[in-house]
Amino acid sequence: MEYSPPPLFKQGASARAKVVFFALIALTLLIADAHFRKLGAIRQVVGTALYPLQMVAVAPRDAAYRLGDYFTSLASLKQQNTELKLEQAHNAQRLQQAQHLLAENTQLRKLLGTSERLPVKAILSEILYDARDAFTRKIVLDRGASQGVALGQPVIDDIGVVGQVTRVFPFSAEITLLTDKDQAIPVQVVRSGLRSVAYGGGQSGMLDLRFMAANADIQAGDVLVTSGIDGIYPAGLAVAKVARIENKSTDAFAHILCQPAAGIDHNRQLLILLAESKIAPRMPPEESRDNKAKGGKKHAKEAIKDAPKTGATAPAPAAVVPARVTPPASVPATPAAAAPAVAPPTGSTSAGAVPPAKGVQR
Repeated sequence: MEYSPPPLFKQGASARAKVVFFALIALTLLIADAHFRKLGAIRQVVGTALYPLQMVAVAPRDAAYRLGDYFTSLASLKQQNTELKLEQAHNAQRLQQAQHLLAENTQLRKLLGTSERLPVKAILSEILYDARDAFTRKIVLDRGASQGVALGQPVIDDIGVVGQVTRVFPFSAEITLLTDKDQAIPVQVVRSGLRSVAYGGGQSGMLDLRFMAANADIQAGDVLVTSGIDGIYPAGLAVAKVARIENKSTDAFAHILCQPAAGIDHNRQLLILLAESKIAPRMPPEESRDNKAKGGKKHAKEAIKDAPKTGATAPAPAAVVPARVTPPASVPATPAAAAPAVAPPTGSTSAGAVPPAKGVQR
């Protein structure tokens, strides 16, 4: 049964009629706007009025989008930050290596230029490690006897003298630095020509000019070079610069401290001058004692071997000196001719010598 409103109320247009009416209005407006552009102002007014409602309607959607973007970007930024940190570490390492190679290249170029200016042949070497003894200043280089290194050869850098070869192995060599307390080097003042000997100061890293008169012609800032009179170091190599002079009225000699010119503790590559030194370097005390003991034993053995060859014998026994004999009573006493006594050989009498006997007839 179809439902219909009670007849007592006034009936309006049907729903179908309303739909058709509004559809025609919408179609008319679309055609008018598309062909005649007459509804632009109306659209702007309506859009402005409805804009707040539109923003309120889309606010939940935008909030959800922003929240998702936040968490997505946070994870992405964390990953990107980690990657950038790793890249920064790699770049820092490469930069450090590049700086090290640049410094090493600069040092090698300087050493090459120094080697070309030297009158003697030189070989490039690299420091392997420092000596273990904390009371000495020694280093070990990667060149040895197989490369022509010998005792006493000077070691320099691009500025001046670093030390001297004091021990040689087949593939390495031990260098005593200029500042070692047992090291000494003859020097000459460039300004005045005064000659002296510079001694190492040990752990202080300085050089000491000893036995210089208080009135010697030397002053702070003077440059010291090798004098070349020792037969080891070529003349003219930079050694040190006078840093401080102390003159005391109670001392006969001045106390002069010098700063080494070479980078004693800063270089990795050094030059070994292959010039043959005329004087061997002083060996460590323990080696000197061992060599002296070996030398004494060797000389003793040679003396024992050479004793039979030289014909050395014990001194001959002294000759018997005949004594004057008293004749019998029946025979007239006539003095007997006494034989001359033979003097014993000079020196101590041997164990087998017989003393002169009395009353022995000829």
